[in-house]
Amino acid sequence: MESEQVLTERNWLAAFVATLAALVGGSLVATEQVYDRFIWQYFWGPVYSDANDARCAVQTGDGIELLGGDAACQAAESTGVVAYTGYSTVSEVGYMVALVFLIIGVLLLLNRLALGQDRALFFSLVPFMLFGGALRVVEDATDAATAAGVDPAIGFPLNTLLISPIIYVTVFVITLAALLVSARLESTGTVADRHRTMGIIGTGVLGLTLAYLFGLAITADYVDFFPQILVLDVVIATVLAYVIYLAVDRYKPEINAGTGQIGLVVIWAHAIDGVANVIAADWTTTLGHPFTYGAKHPANRIIIEITEQYLPGSIAAVIGTSWPFLVVKLVVAVAIVWLFDERIFDESPRYSILLLVAATAVGLGPGTRDILRVTLAI
Repeated sequence: MESEQVLTERNWLAAFVATLAALVGGSLVATEQVYDRFIWQYFWGPVYSDANDARCAVQTGDGIELLGGDAACQAAESTGVVAYTGYSTVSEVGYMVALVFLIIGVLLLLNRLALGQDRALFFSLVPFMLFGGALRVVEDATDAATAAGVDPAIGFPLNTLLISPIIYVTVFVITLAALLVSARLESTGTVADRHRTMGIIGTGVLGLTLAYLFGLAITADYVDFFPQILVLDVVIATVLAYVIYLAVDRYKPEINAGTGQIGLVVIWAHAIDGVANVIAADWTTTLGHPFTYGAKHPANRIIIEITEQYLPGSIAAVIGTSWPFLVVKLVVAVAIVWLFDERIFDESPRYSILLLVAATAVGLGPGTRDILRVTLAI
């Protein structure tokens, strides 16, 4: 009789194959509804547009046209299917569903390999989260090179590997390879601690990526360097996270009881993302930066729009309109930490760690990208 583990693995694989078959089959049978107005418009089209440094990509009967302005993209909606660079509500929901599904798959893999029940795994993965954000900035640098009339180091289609959501697969494959290599080295006695080895590999790939980016800042005319942005982002986010963590530990210790120091990293990750957004949207020119950045994620845009609607202009001119996003991020981070109590860790340690990794990565990855992108003015 098959074990429950094997049955669960087969059910997951069957669900994956069925979903893939439905998308492929639907694209062939109902091309306009499934491929053009779902897969293309919300998923592949934005990646294609971003990879070619355009505002949008328009699919028409004559092929694909790349456009560089909002007005042109809006006008094209009457003649073809328009895919805008960036995220939409549909794509973000789709990515969240896919993320949960893939977390289950990774959990099954870790169960199969008897890995991932140690909390040390979480900390060994933090460099890879930072690496993912930094790697995305490499693609931003290629866009800046193209705009400056310079041949980028990584061009289309290879650069699609560095664009969301494909970059998540890229980073996942690298991380999984590091995990398997580290586990193998430990099992053969080559290294004493696979988690320490994982951390070293992650720090190594992160260091190489940062060296490339900061090298561009020194050698490339199309990349600038504003260290004050980097310093302020990291310092403010770190102070906020540490103060919140200590306050929670003093007045509501049961919130931190389950996660321990993992909770501090979760809060810090979302503080990094929140502070990066606030500085990029409201304070760059004050800090000597040549321009500001708009909100890319729908949730951030909605929060800013609500703030602009209800906050008096005289006050908004002084404190900005993006700070509520930081508040929301910090509240959500604390709520996540509160959710993972000791009972959840005792019952499902692997699942708890994986969910906390995911919760941390969705803050630290985008936050790292935003910090580096603004620091390098690209």
